[in-house]
Amino acid sequence: MRHFRKLSMPYLIWCIIFILIPLVLIVLYAFTTVGNHVISLNFSLANFAKINDPTYIRVFIKSFELGVITTIICFIGGYPLAFIISRQKESVQDLLILLVTVPTWINMLLRTYAWMNILADNGIINGLLSRLGLGQVTMMYTNFSVVLGMVCNFMPFMIIPIHTSLSKMDGSLIEAAMDLGANRLQTFRMVIFRLSMPGVINGVVMVFLMAISSFVIPKLLGGGQFVLIGNLIESQFISIGDWNFGSAISTILAVLILIAMRLMKSMDLKEAEAN
Repeated sequence: MRHFRKLSMPYLIWCIIFILIPLVLIVLYAFTTVGNHVISLNFSLANFAKINDPTYIRVFIKSFELGVITTIICFIGGYPLAFIISRQKESVQDLLILLVTVPTWINMLLRTYAWMNILADNGIINGLLSRLGLGQVTMMYTNFSVVLGMVCNFMPFMIIPIHTSLSKMDGSLIEAAMDLGANRLQTFRMVIFRLSMPGVINGVVMVFLMAISSFVIPKLLGGGQFVLIGNLIESQFISIGDWNFGSAISTILAVLILIAMRLMKSMDLKEAEAN
């Protein structure tokens, strides 16, 4: 036991310095005000009250709008792909999942710059359209470009949890449903989809949270015209210097993430109990 504690000590120290202390500081800044660069210990909800400003409300609405659209598209495209992968042999599944995760090995910034070259007015797609005589189409700095960038970056985070649930599914349940007279559609709706719900919820939550907190993709593919929650936090810390308001927004986002993690954990426990 002592040997284990000694081995875990560097990890605990690392967590305290780089995770716990920054989180405490963010919460402290969120509930306090700053005067002459010194934190006042007079706790206040003024930083959270600023969120009621119509400008910031629009940022939250836009973030949730694009987050929902991105999540729906990832689910529509990711579930069938995860289902197809789960029906393959185990060795083939490993290869296909590897192919799904390969894009995540590349830095998100590089992937976003690649989409800029593809979608630009003088990019690959418009160059091809011009050669075909179809004329150019404006794709950059639109909802389309931002959603496309987020879908391509976050799709693996939808596919992998769903595939995990589907691959763990007991095949005898599907056979039993069909033996009892259920057709393929009924079997999918009543058995397969219901049993895969933990993976669906995990994927939906992860994609949605990453979409609303993303700042690189909206900044580059949106050309600065799209300000989402992640961009708002970045601007408060870096450009405006209002660390207190930025910390308040970060705290709200952290609470949403903790609630989502709790939801995912409860779904995993239900799945374990069901199995």
